[in-house]
Amino acid sequence: MARAVLAAQLYTVREFTQTPEGLAETLRKIREIGYRAVQVSAIGPIEPARLKEMLDREGLTLCITHTSYDRLKNELQAVIEEHQLWGCKHVALGSMPPKYREMGEEGFHQFAKEANEIGRALYEAGLTFSYHNHSFEFQRFGKRTGLDIIFEETDPRYVRAEIDTYWVQHGGGDPAAWIRKMRGRMPVVHLKDMVIIDGKQEMAEVGEGNLNWPAILAACREAGVEWYAVEQDRCLRDPFESLAISYNNLRSMGLE
Repeated sequence: MARAVLAAQLYTVREFTQTPEGLAETLRKIREIGYRAVQVSAIGPIEPARLKEMLDREGLTLCITHTSYDRLKNELQAVIEEHQLWGCKHVALGSMPPKYREMGEEGFHQFAKEANEIGRALYEAGLTFSYHNHSFEFQRFGKRTGLDIIFEETDPRYVRAEIDTYWVQHGGGDPAAWIRKMRGRMPVVHLKDMVIIDGKQEMAEVGEGNLNWPAILAACREAGVEWYAVEQDRCLRDPFESLAISYNNLRSMGLE
């Protein structure tokens, strides 16, 4: 796409998206803030066609989803058909399942193998598959981190990156460096900031914390990121207000 676009990650407002009525109102509020796209994650049991109607009504693009590993393993054809219905070409996994984490290094190798197979099937259907990091993937195994293993042992065509700026920083990594490392392999980035409150790391609205946003956004441009998804797992104020603050700050940084 010619210009990158800001998107709201619905996980931020998940408590308001569990019913059709709640989701419809949430999408209306998000469009009023100014967002033109959303990422669907953690919504209630809402029919795919109903979701499409709501998105179309608000003029919102569904840029990517977070889809459960169970569905990716056991209902992949249905996942493909849903994304085709929505006109959404990007599928992502929010986290490596706990059973692989409990296996240590071997779990990362096993997960990478399975993720590559899922990604290949999605690629053949005209979709992309991305992995979203947290900080546990920064555990080191010799000279490599778990995140290194995932991306080095998968085909870049089949497994792409959805780098989360907060979680990279939380894991001791450099968000801008990781974004550059994923150049050409990263259609969507997750943007959230970090503050220190009472000696603890907390999530914050983009531009309200300590992350180096000029460096991060420059890296996103270099990496060819298409969608900038704003996510805040935990908000210290009303989550819609948090989404608005991040949106306005990112607009002031030159994004749309």
